[in-house]
Amino acid sequence: MRRFDAIVVGAGQAGPSLAARLAGAGQQVALVERAELGGTCVNRGCMPTKTLVASARAAHVARHAARWGVLAEAPVRVDMPKVKARADTVAANARGNLERWLGGLEGLTLLRGHARFEAPDVLRLGEERLTAPRIFLNVGARASVPPIPGLDGIRYLTSTSILQLDHLPRHLLVLGGSYIGLEFAQIYRRFGAEVTVVERGPRLLPREDADISAAIREILEAEGIAIHTDAGDLRFAAQPEGVALHREGSAPILASHLLVAVGRRPNTDDLGLEEAGIAHDARGYIQVDDELATNVPGIWALGDCNGRGAFTHTSYNDYEILAANLLDGEARRLSQRVPCYALYIDPPLGRVGMTEAEARASGRPLLLSHRPMSRVGRAIEKGETAGFMKVVADAETRRILGAAILGVEGDEAIHMLLGAMDAGTPFTALQQAVPIHPTVAELIPTLVQGLQPEA
Repeated sequence: MRRFDAIVVGAGQAGPSLAARLAGAGQQVALVERAELGGTCVNRGCMPTKTLVASARAAHVARHAARWGVLAEAPVRVDMPKVKARADTVAANARGNLERWLGGLEGLTLLRGHARFEAPDVLRLGEERLTAPRIFLNVGARASVPPIPGLDGIRYLTSTSILQLDHLPRHLLVLGGSYIGLEFAQIYRRFGAEVTVVERGPRLLPREDADISAAIREILEAEGIAIHTDAGDLRFAAQPEGVALHREGSAPILASHLLVAVGRRPNTDDLGLEEAGIAHDARGYIQVDDELATNVPGIWALGDCNGRGAFTHTSYNDYEILAANLLDGEARRLSQRVPCYALYIDPPLGRVGMTEAEARASGRPLLLSHRPMSRVGRAIEKGETAGFMKVVADAETRRILGAAILGVEGDEAIHMLLGAMDAGTPFTALQQAVPIHPTVAELIPTLVQGLQPEA
């Protein structure tokens, strides 16, 4: 039995930083990883996919350069092997940097393999057994595949396997009209593929407000992406050139490639949670309290596997909360975190706090403001005026409840509103701000000044 002061299972965004912090405090720490260091973000998520987004945007801008008075004399071509190699290199460099950093930390032992609980304080790792009074789970999540008739009999891609493509699909069919599916849909359309998105729900991005959903659909359809919503009673079948999707009352959709992008599931089904008595919900997400503790003393869960935020920044914040509470004598809580995220289509969507629908459902007296990107100078100058920005605030407390910026640089400009929400600052303080001109963010004070009682 190998004994440690702490064991961290999973080397995603939270695990390595927590392990390093504990080791820096003089503890003997084991960091266990069965696949690649860096987890989803480095290897299968943010870094490779946003690299593809950048390549796709370069192709799009080059193809439409005449809009900016630039003439490209030859047709734009995309070298898919080079595109893939660039994404692979970005991920590999980040992974290598992480491994070198961890390898140089005193008190940290990096172990490879699949860890599984045998008892609340004992993990089996191959032929070894490990024990520690504190165990931290940062095991992440993976693509979920729904039980649709015929799907198990055909070849399909997930958000992981599509990253291995080094050629351009003739026709990419995307099952799922949410964040991951829409990013890949636009990427491959800009690379030159025919793309069709099929969503079983009534609209794209059901977590977003209806006006956001409609605007994003308009943006994607303007680029030639076919979108089908309310697509129930689906059935897949193999066909000589790829896959056929059959829908009741509609002609089949024939495609060369299928991407299944309908959500993710936590990597907890093979951890032996029952052996440790760790509570989890029906989907496998480990249940945690406001300080990330499970129901078993001495065991915590961080990142995607706890279902409290499926993003790199929320996973890292989980680490910050635990480190502050366990090592710095603080009392930070998950409930203090302001929810925020972005959708990396182009233009991007930056989101913070409540949606307008959630704010209306809360029963608060509201103030609302809306501004199209066609009235944002920076967007006009860049020739990218699709989308809009909006904010919702509490009429009594004068606090911002939520905001969305769908438009050029929306993923960056949203941070001005996020900062105010994090600080608990009333929106009146933003009205007096003097942002830099010309930027997208400079319209935030104007947006806030436009807050009016809800209709």
